[in-house]
Amino acid sequence: MLVLGIETSCDETGIALYDAKRGLLAHTIYSQTDIHAKWGGVVPELASRDHVRKAVPLIDEVLIKAGITCKDIEGVAYTKGPGLVGALLIGAMLGRTLGFALGVPTIGVHHLEGHLLAPFLELNPPAFPFLALLVSGGHTELVKVEGLGKYEIIGDTLDDAAGEAFDKTAKLLGLGYPGGAALAKLAEKGDPKRFHFPRPMIDRPGLDFSFSGLKTFALHTVESHGNDNQTKADIARAFEDAVVETLTIKCRRALQQTGFRTLVIAGGVGANSALRHALHEMCKKHEAALYFPRLEFCTDNGAMIAYVGCQRLMAGEREAFGVEVFPRWPLDQLQGS
Repeated sequence: MLVLGIETSCDETGIALYDAKRGLLAHTIYSQTDIHAKWGGVVPELASRDHVRKAVPLIDEVLIKAGITCKDIEGVAYTKGPGLVGALLIGAMLGRTLGFALGVPTIGVHHLEGHLLAPFLELNPPAFPFLALLVSGGHTELVKVEGLGKYEIIGDTLDDAAGEAFDKTAKLLGLGYPGGAALAKLAEKGDPKRFHFPRPMIDRPGLDFSFSGLKTFALHTVESHGNDNQTKADIARAFEDAVVETLTIKCRRALQQTGFRTLVIAGGVGANSALRHALHEMCKKHEAALYFPRLEFCTDNGAMIAYVGCQRLMAGEREAFGVEVFPRWPLDQLQGS
């Protein structure tokens, strides 16, 4: 089955073609970073308008890359949630319209399920079951993954997600938008010994997270020590070290508690090189296998949506005609095939 994937949950327009036998045929991602940068964050209305402008030309682009036509498409998958409601509706309306016009089945995909299963786009994918750290701008969760649609959240954030804390601290340091990558780059110049930030909730049992306090700690550190360039770098390093060590400790604890020997890292923060290194060392020490999607599939993309849509359509799932999106959609409410 050849499936067209459409991702429009936030500020990236992702389009891809995935074939059940041949794998990923083509994909493209358009980022709206330049549009939102001057506002210091995503402006929902601007995001929706840009999806309208970019989605159809990007579909034409992937069709040309793959050397096929619309008539070859056998299914359409789009992001149904969670995300910005206006942005989700653009992808849903486009996906439903294409499916109707082509006479092929169309299915809405959970955005986070796409991230969880993004490593299956690689030549050497993990095997079920596995433990996943889903870490992005809006989510920080530890998930037991037993199979397609079979997810159990065993650790969640009580306030800010890790990516959100990165962005807020970056804004505090005057790094602009998007902040997470800018903070990580600045942290490379920081002195790891100058400041020590707390590692939240590691002294308590359980697998939940809390990152809002680190942002406050960073604010107090700036107020106490100034904000010259080196101090900013030192604060960025201390902040990143605290987040990375906290995530690593919780992943180690989750592996021990579940007995799983495979860890998957998914979501935009999974592109952070310090986190990748720390988790690699931890898994090596504890003899666990570690899987990441390639960097371009850590952030939002159409390939992961096309892949999940293909798996669910091949499992016989179908949706009644209509358009419905879910700005909020807990992962553990998703049904398995």
